[in-house]
Order: sequence, then structure tokens, then C-alpha cells
Amino acid sequence: MSKPFAEVIGDPIAHSKSPLIHNFWIDALGLEADYRRAHVKPEQLTEYLAQARADPDWRGCNITIPHKVAVLDLVDDPGGVRGSIGAMNTILRQGDTVIGTNTDAAGFWSPIADADLAGKPVVVIGAGGAARAVLFALARAGVGPVTILNRNVLKAAALLSSFGLKGKALPLASTLPAAALVVNTSALGMTGQPPLEIDLSPLPENAIVYDIVYAPLETPLLAQADARGLETVDGLEMLVGQAALAFELFFGVAPPRDRDDALRDLLIA
Repeated sequence: MSKPFAEVIGDPIAHSKSPLIHNFWIDALGLEADYRRAHVKPEQLTEYLAQARADPDWRGCNITIPHKVAVLDLVDDPGGVRGSIGAMNTILRQGDTVIGTNTDAAGFWSPIADADLAGKPVVVIGAGGAARAVLFALARAGVGPVTILNRNVLKAAALLSSFGLKGKALPLASTLPAAALVVNTSALGMTGQPPLEIDLSPLPENAIVYDIVYAPLETPLLAQADARGLETVDGLEMLVGQAALAFELFFGVAPPRDRDDALRDLLIA
């Protein structure tokens, strides 16, 4: 007997921990549902969505690299995500249509919501789909100035402008400016990807270093920050936060966040 399911799509996708997270919650709640992963290459994205629309059991999917921007042109956008964040990480069936949204921004901000970052300098590494969600959250929080380090400086400068943020865009290899928060939104440092080579010594002692990469969980960036005694936030924080919002959209019930400690133990086992 078939049952409702959601999944995560990307290229690559084997590293994704989203199935562990969602199926942990499904089991905890006793739901008749499933959560899977699907390897979808860029040239397969349109075909994937056509097949998903035709499957009555498909509730939606989470989207990871490299589809977060490309999917904007393929689904409905009732919340105006295209004009605000400019990237989608979650799409779902809603009646007879498929709509897109973004849970990354709230998932990113949740672990640092209590930090006093208003008016403080921030550095963001990368300028892809994840960076858009991060910059959206930072703009809402009133931080600044923001420095983006990216290989393509013009792309980074355009992102700053699109979110109304004051700051500057610099090449990836630039010396890190002093900042209250550094966020790596790129895939650098991820298993199978090139390392993120950056010197954290310019940061003050009370800086926060946040790496959204979660495979490995302790990236070289976070290890360097730990060695300096800086506060760190790893990629599982954002991953679980955004997943919780998506889970409720897919399955119509909130996940049991009182079991986060057990979930984290599972994810790092």
C-alpha cells in the first residue's frame, strides 16, 4: 500500500542527512509516511517536477545544491520568494498546484537569534542560494556592514544591493575583516569539495563562526574557531531548524522538537 512521502533533491545528494531527520520525526509521531532522497541533476530538474506532480503520494521536497535558484522558474510563488530571498529550498503540493517557499532563512537565524548583532559587522562567504537566505535574515536583523567573500565579486556585490545591505564584496582569498559574525554559506570544506582556506585571526574574541556545512560536522573552519575559543554554530543547527518548518508543511503536524538531543546523537553517530 502506498503512503505519502516527501524527499530531498540535489546533485550531489548521498551526503544528505535530511532523510535521517524527517524519518526520525515520522517514527516518533507514528505517521504512515516516508522521506527519501533523490539524485536529480540540473538537466533533470524539469522532468523530476513533472513526475512529482503526477504522483498523488508526493507531498513535496527539500532542495539543495544546485537547484535553489533554478527551481524559481518551475513552480508557483504565492509568497513572493522570488522577489525577496531569490531562492527556494522547499516546494510542496498545495491543492492542484506546486508552490515554492524558503525555510532556510528562519532555520539559519534560529540558533543566533539571541545574539546582539544589530549594527555589527558580518562576513558571509559565498553567494549562492544558501547565501540569499542568510542575507535575507541578516537584513531583517539590521546587521551591518556586511562583507561578502566570493570568487565572483560582481555577483556578490549585486547580492548586497538586492538585499539593501551596506558593505562590500571582496575576492574569496581576501584577508578577513574584523566581524562579530562569520558565516560560510559555500560548499567549501564539505566532504569531497575543496577546503575553505581562511585565517580567522582578525576576528575579535567574542565573534561567532557559523558554518552551514554539516558533512563533516566539524569543518576545518569550525576547528580553527574552536582552537581560538570562539563561539561556533555547526551546520546541524540550521539543517534541523529548516527541516522542522518543512516537515510541518509536508505532513501537517509539527515535529517533536523535545527530542532534539536524541536526534543530534543520531546525526553525529
